[in-house]
Amino acid sequence: QVQLVESGGGLVQPGGSLRLSCVGSGSIPRYNVMGWYRQVPGKQRESVAAMSTVGIKTYADSVKGRFTISRDNAKNTVILQMNSLKPEDTAVYYCKLSPGEYWGKGTLVTVSS
Repeated sequence: QVQLVESGGGLVQPGGSLRLSCVGSGSIPRYNVMGWYRQVPGKQRESVAAMSTVGIKTYADSVKGRFTISRDNAKNTVILQMNSLKPEDTAVYYCKLSPGEYWGKGTLVTVSS
């Protein structure tokens, strides 16, 4: 089994920054993809960013140029640096690890003045 624990969410004003962290533990595959998804009530969960163990990164168009994903393979940790935050970035952010489709419990990000 794999466990994922997110941290770093909170309330921030528009234009501000937050840094989300996700730490994985358990039987983590040597090659994997760790990423971030987000969800608002009434909408589907959407992919935000992901990064593989070999460094391949993907971003949603809506966050390109504002969010940066990075990871520390030795620590099974993935970081999402979020800058220039907008009210529409408000959501619960979830960490995901594949293969195996493991999810964290989520951390709430609220962007509001």
